[in-house]
Amino acid sequence: MNTLLLAPSELAAAADGVVRLAADRRLRHVRAVHRAAAGTVLRVGVLGGRLGRATVVRIDDTGLDLAVVLDREPPPPAPLTLVLALPRPKVVRRVFQAVAALGVKRLCLVAAWRVEKSYWESPLLAAAAVTAELVLGLEQAGDTVLPAVTLHRRFKPFVEDELPAIVAGTRGFVAHPPAAGRCPCDLAAPATLAIGPEGGFIGYEVDALERQGLAAVSLGPRVLRVEQALPALVARLCGP
Repeated sequence: MNTLLLAPSELAAAADGVVRLAADRRLRHVRAVHRAAAGTVLRVGVLGGRLGRATVVRIDDTGLDLAVVLDREPPPPAPLTLVLALPRPKVVRRVFQAVAALGVKRLCLVAAWRVEKSYWESPLLAAAAVTAELVLGLEQAGDTVLPAVTLHRRFKPFVEDELPAIVAGTRGFVAHPPAAGRCPCDLAAPATLAIGPEGGFIGYEVDALERQGLAAVSLGPRVLRVEQALPALVARLCGP
């Protein structure tokens, strides 16, 4: 946890500028990892708001009191919308955290031929579970703005009815290892990127995405897992 994130309600309830946190995982982390005591300065932020610093006023088993100063804006978002075939449940936690940490602010999880229907029933897709993983990514990166995550259980209606509006005004790409075109670097314009499931999108799906203006690109001859391809592609498209 590089940044301690506060809920807006916790900030609103502050008395005399001191925010009171109850005993939760944040307190456990501050005690066990930061080994904080009165006077320790921590990096903090408010979900959806600004970043800053907090001085520990009091810390014990029951809670944590912080004198908070919020004096800077969160880092700019990545100019990228991500369309991602729903990963396996054991991977989706890492994907949510990576998306938030990388600064992607819109994630569309979609069906694909190689996505098992049972994946959609995972409790990890419940709103509270998704938010919990996204917050971990924000804490890692020092960001405060949650990505918007939407679920799309039918591939064709999403691609034909919703994707055109998403792609409009952006450069579109679909990650497809057999593609001859290399993924471009450091785009100056906003982009939309589609990444398939393990094994990739099938030919019909790639064709459907290309008809909506997404160019098939690759990272070269190596075939990567989703959790490896995601940061590599985002860094290449949005890197400095």
